[in-house]
Amino acid sequence: MRLKQPRVLPLPESEWDADTKETLEALRRDGHVYNIFATLGRHPKLLKKWLVFGNHVLFKSSLPAREREMVILRMGWLCRAEYEWGHHVAIGKEAGLSSDDIRRIAAGPDAPGWNPFDAALLRAVDELHADSFIGDTTWKALAARYDTQQLLDLIFAAGQYTMVSMALNSCGVQLEEGYERFPNEAEG
Repeated sequence: MRLKQPRVLPLPESEWDADTKETLEALRRDGHVYNIFATLGRHPKLLKKWLVFGNHVLFKSSLPAREREMVILRMGWLCRAEYEWGHHVAIGKEAGLSSDDIRRIAAGPDAPGWNPFDAALLRAVDELHADSFIGDTTWKALAARYDTQQLLDLIFAAGQYTMVSMALNSCGVQLEEGYERFPNEAEG
């Protein structure tokens, strides 16, 4: 984690107004509201609007779940957003990513073992992160399989998780217990 302590504390339940309570209760899982949501609960109007877009990217995207999670994990890695990484390792495994896949996502598109399409997908994320632009060669490799909606969902997923990573890192949202930390950094 970039920050050992949050700059913006999660909003405690005792401070939830009726509107915030309605929003955050809907996000409760196993009796817990994740730190990202409780932190954004400090700006309830923003949280509500952001959830609509986030819901599309995570649950209604035209990307296959495994590929969506590759995009999210790679962007979380590039942005050094360990909170996002930890949560999406768990989601990625549910979507079919293996532990080897997850280690290779951290290594990037040139890591041994990727098929050409998966490498192009990760390369697109790297290009978006570095240049805010997918180069022609990568675009053509993706467009050979993806339709226009999928290409747009890819771009917007990468952008969504860049924005989320910025918020997580800058606010110092702390990773809950039980989630994986970055590879080779679990002890540090």
